[in-house]
Amino acid sequence: MRLSTDETIMAAAAAGVTVFDTARAYGENERLLADALRRAGAERTARIVTKGGMARVDGAWVPDGRAKAIRDDCEASLAALGGLPIDLYLVHAPDPRTPWRTSMRALARLADEAVVEHVGVSNVNRSQLDEALALAPVAAVQVEMSLLEDRAVRGGVVERCAEAGVAVIAHSPLGGPRRATALARHRVLAEVAAGLEATPAEVALAWLLELSPNVVAIPGARRPEAARSAVRAATLELDDADRAALARAFGRRTPAHVPRARAEGEGEVVIVMGIPGAGKTRIAEDYVARGYVRINRDERGGSLLGVADALDAQLAAGARHVVLDNTYLTRASRSYVIETAERHRVPARCVWLDTPLVQAQVNLVTRLLERFGSLPTPEELRERARGEQGLLAPTSQMRAVRELEPPSSDEGLAVVERREFVRTRDGNGRGAVFVAAAALDGHDCERALEAGDRTAPHLVFDWRPDGRVEDLTRCVALVAAHVSGPVESAVCVHGGGPPRCWCRPPLPGLPLAFARRHGIDPSRSVLIGASATHRTLAGTLGARYAS
Repeated sequence: MRLSTDETIMAAAAAGVTVFDTARAYGENERLLADALRRAGAERTARIVTKGGMARVDGAWVPDGRAKAIRDDCEASLAALGGLPIDLYLVHAPDPRTPWRTSMRALARLADEAVVEHVGVSNVNRSQLDEALALAPVAAVQVEMSLLEDRAVRGGVVERCAEAGVAVIAHSPLGGPRRATALARHRVLAEVAAGLEATPAEVALAWLLELSPNVVAIPGARRPEAARSAVRAATLELDDADRAALARAFGRRTPAHVPRARAEGEGEVVIVMGIPGAGKTRIAEDYVARGYVRINRDERGGSLLGVADALDAQLAAGARHVVLDNTYLTRASRSYVIETAERHRVPARCVWLDTPLVQAQVNLVTRLLERFGSLPTPEELRERARGEQGLLAPTSQMRAVRELEPPSSDEGLAVVERREFVRTRDGNGRGAVFVAAAALDGHDCERALEAGDRTAPHLVFDWRPDGRVEDLTRCVALVAAHVSGPVESAVCVHGGGPPRCWCRPPLPGLPLAFARRHGIDPSRSVLIGASATHRTLAGTLGARYAS
């Protein structure tokens, strides 16, 4: 149980609660918990769960999965607890800036050295859980689960934990601070609660505990009565009518409903998945040409759950060949479609476009150029993306790469077909020369330009925050003095930090916009650069690199 006052902690201990959840990032919470447990005489029976690898920076939660951060946080927690042992120590969340294996090895060392009794992970997907299980003695997984949130169930985390004998600690089991009030007022939940002479919160917790014997709920409690109510929830028994009413009201399912036997009926539902820009539309169009019904969220709008409803309607109407080309990055997002196909006894097949990020970046920039005729500014892109699906900033695409869970047959898929990306070469496009401005500074300009065709179009490009294209006038003149082809310049003027635009190298926006204007084939071109960034950009474009 996650508690916040001395009185509440003491009431929980008196009611028989033995597991208490806290975290280093919660400020003085660990010290408060230890003091209250001692006053309640429960310090010997309490099992303390705490977490590290998270910092509070300018009001935001920022994961820090470095090995040193995890060790330092653990030692600070032990000091704050004043000698009380840590029964379970969790890494708060995966850090996208740190390899997950680094965090897991640091966690494993805490267990190996008996610094803590047990270790575990929080807020992970199935793929991250599988990697953690291979690297550390994971005893528990903490994830968000409630009647309002079942991604851990749909994503296979609960099922995998059951297979591995790992406890599942459900945080925010009543929807979290922002949604708990709305959940408590839900009509169907209130009706079920009234029939059981219980509170809506108690019924919501009882439903959660029924998901699996290894599920433990940790509702937040600020008042003693809330702590005592959470204990009563464990004694409630729901009947089939109660479960059915909650399932209809909240659209939730339990691990027992996860499709296991592959459907063997006529036809197929094809799920074309991949990161944004992977090339899903082209594949889907091939299926449409073969008579498949296409269901695409970019065209329909709405949610992926709405797409599954549309699939349900098509299959109910007699369609047996359907293709869905949406960004089904996670097991949870794919589960709705797989479940719907299984219900109609139609096999679900996945075509996974395993497209490298850099090639997907080229595809997204090309889409933007086709849509707008030029590269939109970050402000324009943000504004347009509110009303149009498929328009993404670089950070959004990179986030999708981090979220990707490769498809697996154990999701209920009949077939998983992995396709590597192959770019079609423009048979008519000519080559160009892309010249990084830095390659001209302090270098022999004529010698640098020898790597390219001097009769070809030349683009001088640079990243100069708050600069202007006129800043490259001197560079353009230097190049023009040694080549006979046309020379243009382009500058990314946007600031540092995570890229909000597509024009900052090594992102391919500037060269691709130039190539579109002049009918250029980037793969027949040369990029003259002076850094690893320029070499990366050349690889993205498929151009030959020279320095």
